[in-house]
Amino acid sequence: MQLRPTLALAGFLILALSSCAANDGMENAAQPQTQINISAATSLHEPFEQLAQEFREQHPDILLSDISYDGSATLATQIIAGAPADVFASADERNMDALQEAGLVATPSIFATNTLVIALPQGNPGNISELADLAEATTVLCAPEVPCGSAAKKLLDLAGVQVEAASLEQNVGTVLVKVATGEADAGLVYRTEMANEPTAESIIPPEAQKVVNSYPISVVANASGDKQEVAKREAAEEFVDYVLSEHGQQVMREYGFGSPMSSAQLKSGQK
Repeated sequence: MQLRPTLALAGFLILALSSCAANDGMENAAQPQTQINISAATSLHEPFEQLAQEFREQHPDILLSDISYDGSATLATQIIAGAPADVFASADERNMDALQEAGLVATPSIFATNTLVIALPQGNPGNISELADLAEATTVLCAPEVPCGSAAKKLLDLAGVQVEAASLEQNVGTVLVKVATGEADAGLVYRTEMANEPTAESIIPPEAQKVVNSYPISVVANASGDKQEVAKREAAEEFVDYVLSEHGQQVMREYGFGSPMSSAQLKSGQK
Protein backbone atom coordinates (compact mmCIF):
# COMPACT_ATOMS: atom_id res chain seq x y z
CA MET A 1 0.00 0.00 0.00
CA GLN A 2 2.96 2.32 0.63
CA LEU A 3 4.37 1.76 -2.89
CA ARG A 4 1.64 3.48 -4.90
CA PRO A 5 2.40 7.08 -3.83
CA THR A 6 6.11 6.43 -4.32
CA LEU A 7 5.56 5.04 -7.82
CA ALA A 8 3.28 7.93 -8.68
CA LEU A 9 5.89 10.43 -7.49
CA ALA A 10 8.62 8.68 -9.48
CA GLY A 11 6.49 8.78 -12.60
CA PHE A 12 5.83 12.47 -12.11
CA LEU A 13 9.53 13.21 -11.72
CA ILE A 14 10.39 11.26 -14.88
CA LEU A 15 7.78 13.18 -16.88
CA ALA A 16 9.01 16.49 -15.48
CA LEU A 17 12.65 15.76 -16.31
CA SER A 18 11.72 14.59 -19.81
CA SER A 19 9.77 17.78 -20.38
CA CYS A 20 12.72 19.93 -19.24
CA ALA A 21 15.13 18.04 -21.49
CA ALA A 22 12.79 18.45 -24.45
CA ASN A 23 12.43 22.16 -23.76
CA ASP A 24 16.22 22.57 -23.51
CA GLY A 25 16.64 20.78 -26.83
CA MET A 26 14.04 22.99 -28.47
CA GLU A 27 15.72 26.11 -27.10
CA ASN A 28 19.13 24.99 -28.41
CA ALA A 29 17.68 24.10 -31.78
CA ALA A 30 15.89 27.43 -31.93
CA GLN A 31 19.08 29.43 -31.40
CA PRO A 32 19.71 31.28 -34.68
CA GLN A 33 22.99 30.81 -36.52
CA THR A 34 25.02 33.84 -37.49
CA GLN A 35 25.21 33.90 -41.30
CA ILE A 36 28.30 35.19 -43.11
CA ASN A 37 29.03 35.64 -46.81
CA ILE A 38 32.49 35.30 -48.33
CA SER A 39 33.69 36.65 -51.67
CA ALA A 40 36.93 35.11 -52.94
CA ALA A 41 39.07 35.18 -56.07
CA THR A 42 38.45 32.32 -58.51
CA SER A 43 41.96 30.93 -57.98
CA LEU A 44 41.12 30.29 -54.31
CA HIS A 45 38.29 27.86 -55.04
CA GLU A 46 39.99 24.58 -54.10
CA PRO A 47 41.64 25.53 -50.79
CA PHE A 48 38.74 27.70 -49.67
CA GLU A 49 36.21 24.93 -50.25
CA GLN A 50 38.23 22.68 -47.96
CA LEU A 51 38.71 25.38 -45.33
CA ALA A 52 35.03 26.33 -45.47
CA GLN A 53 33.90 22.74 -44.94
CA GLU A 54 36.21 22.35 -41.95
CA PHE A 55 35.07 25.70 -40.56
CA ARG A 56 31.40 24.69 -40.79
CA GLU A 57 32.09 21.48 -38.87
CA GLN A 58 33.98 23.33 -36.13
CA HIS A 59 31.53 26.26 -35.86
CA PRO A 60 27.94 24.92 -35.90
CA ASP A 61 26.76 28.29 -34.59
CA ILE A 62 27.92 30.02 -37.79
CA LEU A 63 26.08 29.60 -41.09
CA LEU A 64 28.74 29.96 -43.77
CA SER A 65 26.93 30.46 -47.08
CA ASP A 66 28.27 29.12 -50.37
CA ILE A 67 31.35 31.17 -51.21
CA SER A 68 31.02 33.59 -54.13
CA TYR A 69 33.96 33.11 -56.53
CA ASP A 70 34.85 35.46 -59.38
CA GLY A 71 37.58 37.74 -60.62
CA SER A 72 38.84 39.99 -57.83
CA ALA A 73 37.98 43.16 -59.76
CA THR A 74 34.42 41.95 -60.33
CA LEU A 75 33.97 41.07 -56.66
CA ALA A 76 35.40 44.37 -55.47
CA THR A 77 33.04 46.29 -57.74
CA GLN A 78 30.08 44.26 -56.47
CA ILE A 79 30.99 44.79 -52.81
CA ILE A 80 31.42 48.54 -53.28
CA ALA A 81 28.01 48.58 -54.97
CA GLY A 82 26.45 46.93 -51.91
CA ALA A 83 26.63 43.18 -52.59
CA PRO A 84 26.47 41.19 -49.32
CA ALA A 85 29.98 40.24 -48.21
CA ASP A 86 31.46 39.82 -44.75
CA VAL A 87 34.89 38.62 -45.91
CA PHE A 88 36.82 39.49 -49.07
CA ALA A 89 39.84 37.49 -50.26
CA SER A 90 41.52 39.02 -53.29
CA ALA A 91 44.19 37.73 -55.68
CA ASP A 92 45.95 41.09 -55.53
CA GLU A 93 46.34 44.12 -53.32
CA ARG A 94 45.02 46.63 -55.85
CA ASN A 95 41.40 45.49 -55.57
CA MET A 96 41.63 45.29 -51.79
CA ASP A 97 42.98 48.85 -51.84
CA ALA A 98 39.81 49.90 -53.68
CA LEU A 99 37.73 48.63 -50.75
CA GLN A 100 40.01 50.40 -48.29
CA GLU A 101 39.55 53.68 -50.16
CA ALA A 102 35.78 53.12 -49.97
CA GLY A 103 36.07 52.66 -46.20
CA LEU A 104 34.90 49.05 -46.35
CA VAL A 105 37.97 47.27 -44.94
CA ALA A 106 40.52 48.20 -42.29
CA THR A 107 43.90 46.48 -42.39
CA PRO A 108 44.01 43.38 -44.65
CA SER A 109 46.36 40.47 -43.98
CA ILE A 110 48.44 38.78 -46.70
CA PHE A 111 47.81 35.04 -46.47
CA ALA A 112 49.26 33.58 -49.69
CA THR A 113 51.25 34.26 -52.85
CA ASN A 114 51.09 32.95 -56.41
CA THR A 115 53.05 33.14 -59.66
CA LEU A 116 52.26 32.59 -63.33
CA VAL A 117 52.99 29.72 -65.68
CA ILE A 118 52.44 29.22 -69.40
CA ALA A 119 49.44 26.91 -69.77
CA LEU A 120 49.37 24.69 -72.86
CA PRO A 121 46.94 22.15 -74.33
CA GLN A 122 47.98 18.56 -73.74
CA GLY A 123 50.77 17.69 -76.17
CA ASN A 124 51.70 21.35 -76.74
CA PRO A 125 50.48 21.50 -80.38
CA GLY A 126 51.69 25.10 -80.71
CA ASN A 127 55.25 24.01 -79.86
CA ILE A 128 55.59 26.70 -77.19
CA SER A 129 58.81 26.69 -75.18
CA GLU A 130 59.18 30.23 -73.79
CA LEU A 131 57.39 33.54 -73.32
CA ALA A 132 58.72 34.87 -76.64
CA ASP A 133 56.72 32.19 -78.47
CA LEU A 134 53.46 33.71 -77.22
CA ALA A 135 53.88 36.66 -79.60
CA GLU A 136 53.17 34.44 -82.61
CA ALA A 137 50.76 32.00 -80.96
CA THR A 138 47.02 32.15 -80.31
CA THR A 139 47.31 33.35 -76.74
CA VAL A 140 44.58 33.96 -74.17
CA LEU A 141 45.19 36.31 -71.24
CA CYS A 142 43.28 37.75 -68.33
CA ALA A 143 42.06 41.31 -68.81
CA PRO A 144 44.51 43.92 -67.47
CA GLU A 145 42.16 45.03 -64.67
CA VAL A 146 42.09 41.48 -63.30
CA PRO A 147 44.97 40.38 -61.00
CA CYS A 148 46.14 37.60 -63.33
CA GLY A 149 46.01 40.07 -66.23
CA SER A 150 48.01 42.70 -64.39
CA ALA A 151 50.59 40.05 -63.47
CA ALA A 152 50.68 38.79 -67.07
CA LYS A 153 51.43 42.29 -68.35
CA LYS A 154 54.26 42.71 -65.85
CA LEU A 155 55.69 39.32 -66.79
CA LEU A 156 55.56 39.97 -70.54
CA ASP A 157 57.02 43.46 -70.11
CA LEU A 158 59.82 41.99 -68.02
CA ALA A 159 60.57 39.49 -70.80
CA GLY A 160 60.29 42.17 -73.50
CA VAL A 161 57.47 40.31 -75.26
CA GLN A 162 54.46 41.94 -76.92
CA VAL A 163 51.37 39.76 -77.22
CA GLU A 164 48.18 40.50 -79.13
CA ALA A 165 45.77 38.42 -77.08
CA ALA A 166 43.12 36.38 -78.89
CA SER A 167 40.80 37.18 -75.97
CA LEU A 168 40.94 38.89 -72.60
CA GLU A 169 39.10 37.08 -69.82
CA GLN A 170 37.70 38.25 -66.48
CA ASN A 171 39.09 35.35 -64.45
CA VAL A 172 41.94 32.89 -64.64
CA GLY A 173 39.63 29.86 -64.77
CA THR A 174 38.24 30.90 -68.15
CA VAL A 175 41.75 31.31 -69.55
CA LEU A 176 42.62 27.77 -68.51
CA VAL A 177 39.40 26.33 -69.97
CA LYS A 178 40.12 27.91 -73.36
CA VAL A 179 43.64 26.51 -73.34
CA ALA A 180 42.63 23.04 -72.13
CA THR A 181 39.92 22.74 -74.80
CA GLY A 182 42.30 23.76 -77.57
CA GLU A 183 40.75 27.14 -78.31
CA ALA A 184 44.17 28.69 -77.74
CA ASP A 185 47.79 27.61 -78.13
CA ALA A 186 48.70 29.06 -74.76
CA GLY A 187 47.66 31.24 -71.85
CA LEU A 188 49.17 32.70 -68.71
CA VAL A 189 47.56 31.32 -65.54
CA TYR A 190 48.48 30.89 -61.90
CA ARG A 191 50.59 27.84 -61.17
CA THR A 192 47.96 26.67 -58.67
CA GLU A 193 45.41 26.30 -61.49
CA MET A 194 47.39 23.48 -63.07
CA ALA A 195 47.26 21.09 -60.12
CA ASN A 196 43.91 19.51 -61.05
CA GLU A 197 43.84 20.05 -64.82
CA PRO A 198 44.71 16.76 -66.58
CA THR A 199 43.95 18.10 -70.07
CA ALA A 200 46.64 20.79 -69.96
CA GLU A 201 50.34 21.09 -69.22
CA SER A 202 52.54 24.00 -68.28
CA ILE A 203 55.95 25.63 -68.53
CA ILE A 204 57.43 27.76 -65.75
CA PRO A 205 59.15 30.78 -67.33
CA PRO A 206 62.33 31.82 -65.48
CA GLU A 207 60.98 35.37 -65.11
CA ALA A 208 57.94 34.15 -63.14
CA GLN A 209 59.60 34.40 -59.72
CA LYS A 210 60.03 38.14 -60.23
CA VAL A 211 56.28 38.71 -60.61
CA VAL A 212 54.55 37.56 -57.43
CA ASN A 213 50.89 38.16 -56.61
CA SER A 214 50.10 38.65 -52.93
CA TYR A 215 46.66 37.56 -51.69
CA PRO A 216 45.09 39.77 -48.98
CA ILE A 217 42.05 38.88 -46.87
CA SER A 218 39.91 41.12 -44.67
CA VAL A 219 36.61 41.41 -42.88
CA VAL A 220 34.30 43.77 -44.75
CA ALA A 221 33.13 46.58 -42.48
CA ASN A 222 29.50 47.44 -41.86
CA ALA A 223 28.45 50.85 -40.61
CA SER A 224 25.68 49.37 -38.47
CA GLY A 225 26.54 48.71 -34.85
CA ASP A 226 23.49 46.62 -33.99
CA LYS A 227 23.80 43.30 -32.21
CA GLN A 228 23.30 41.22 -35.37
CA GLU A 229 26.02 43.03 -37.30
CA VAL A 230 28.44 42.77 -34.38
CA ALA A 231 27.83 39.00 -34.33
CA LYS A 232 28.41 38.81 -38.09
CA ARG A 233 31.67 40.70 -37.80
CA GLU A 234 32.88 38.42 -35.00
CA ALA A 235 31.96 35.35 -37.07
CA ALA A 236 33.75 36.80 -40.11
CA GLU A 237 36.85 37.43 -37.99
CA GLU A 238 36.72 33.78 -36.90
CA PHE A 239 36.94 32.68 -40.54
CA VAL A 240 39.77 35.10 -41.35
CA ASP A 241 41.68 33.84 -38.30
CA TYR A 242 41.13 30.27 -39.49
CA VAL A 243 42.66 31.06 -42.90
CA LEU A 244 45.62 32.77 -41.21
CA SER A 245 46.12 29.94 -38.70
CA GLU A 246 48.94 27.43 -38.98
CA HIS A 247 46.49 24.84 -40.31
CA GLY A 248 45.00 27.30 -42.79
CA GLN A 249 48.45 28.13 -44.10
CA GLN A 250 49.26 24.44 -44.42
CA VAL A 251 46.13 23.90 -46.53
CA MET A 252 47.12 26.82 -48.79
CA ARG A 253 50.56 25.28 -49.31
CA GLU A 254 49.03 21.89 -50.09
CA TYR A 255 47.21 23.52 -53.00
CA GLY A 256 50.42 25.07 -54.34
CA PHE A 257 50.21 28.58 -52.92
CA GLY A 258 53.32 30.28 -51.62
CA SER A 259 53.67 31.69 -48.13
CA PRO A 260 53.09 35.38 -47.38
CA MET A 261 56.11 37.51 -48.24
CA SER A 262 57.62 40.70 -46.87
CA SER A 263 57.91 43.84 -48.99
CA ALA A 264 61.66 43.28 -49.32
CA GLN A 265 61.11 39.75 -50.61
CA LEU A 266 58.48 40.93 -53.09
CA LYS A 267 60.84 43.54 -54.50
CA SER A 268 63.65 41.03 -54.92
CA GLY A 269 61.43 38.24 -56.23
CA GLN A 270 62.63 35.84 -53.53
CA LYS A 271 60.47 33.16 -51.94
